[in-house]
Amino acid sequence: MSGTADQGPRLRPSLDGIPSYKPGKPAGADAFKLSSNENPYEPLPGVLEAAVAAAGAINRYPDMAATELTEELAKRFDVPAEHIALGTGSVSVAQSLVLSTAGPGDEVIFAWRSFEAYPIITQVAGATPVQVPLTADEAHDLDAMLAAITPHTRLIFVCNPNNPTGVAIRRAELERFMDAVPSDILVVVDEAYREFLRDEQVPDGIGLYRDRPNVCVLRTFSKAYGLAGLRVGFAIAHEPVATALRKTAVPFGVSQLAQDAAVASLHAEDALLVRVAALVEERTRVAAALAEQGWELAESQANFVWLRLGDRTMDFAAAAAAAGVIVRPFPGEGVRVTIGETAANDIFLSVAQAFRAEL
Repeated sequence: MSGTADQGPRLRPSLDGIPSYKPGKPAGADAFKLSSNENPYEPLPGVLEAAVAAAGAINRYPDMAATELTEELAKRFDVPAEHIALGTGSVSVAQSLVLSTAGPGDEVIFAWRSFEAYPIITQVAGATPVQVPLTADEAHDLDAMLAAITPHTRLIFVCNPNNPTGVAIRRAELERFMDAVPSDILVVVDEAYREFLRDEQVPDGIGLYRDRPNVCVLRTFSKAYGLAGLRVGFAIAHEPVATALRKTAVPFGVSQLAQDAAVASLHAEDALLVRVAALVEERTRVAAALAEQGWELAESQANFVWLRLGDRTMDFAAAAAAAGVIVRPFPGEGVRVTIGETAANDIFLSVAQAFRAEL
């Protein structure tokens, strides 16, 4: 044996350069949490009952194939069951996508700023993240992303609508982009906020995947469906990609509670649509009020709004917290604010109005 007794295990040196994922700051008893894009409503009808019933068998492993949920999703989206892969939230599926396509010496392209997990999961796989700055109007710079492709590129993330700016890519430009990407590079359309879209010119990613073998679509039950605490997301991709996702997924990762709650959520679509419509209406109200206050906003198609604040970002977050709402700051860039309860949104608008007067 060699080494000293207190040396400890050897960890990968590359981990030192990987930032930890930073969740939205939790709210206290007297504050609203607008930092994690959570759905403010209680579970959809039938969901809690399904989860409670499943809890009676937590001494058993879940169905590793998620048979019932997979069949429901296949029927809901009119795709083969073999094209569906599940994971513990869409971020887990995204990580499996990177693990399935990229390793040391390979590159993964994505807009920046976009979903903050992209660079983390890329570096965990040993691959190199390639961050392409957003345009001045907070949108994906698709031409610059095409220009960033090299022989080392293996995967491209396209977050649509983009998190945290909320800007969505329309059909013509997204199709032109996909048609220009080499067919051996996987394009992942991350549609975590798809249900909140109201711009009819923004395409459904599933329609784009059907005749493009190198396109994969990510969806989640965490946002519109309100199952953030149960962690279940899924990918729709052609069979070779979906098979690779199942190989790289953690076995038994999606609990039976999550599976059954997701099935019940799919069965409660009417109630879902009512709630999403209410959140979209509230988003419209909040955006209009901010514009009236003098803020220049990118049009959000998600369940949040984005304020570009630069070096005043942390000051705004502190002012919001003092007033009773927790927002999600990205230091030096801006704040993302979830559309929540009306009372919470009103507090945020009051903070924004007072802060705007100081700028």
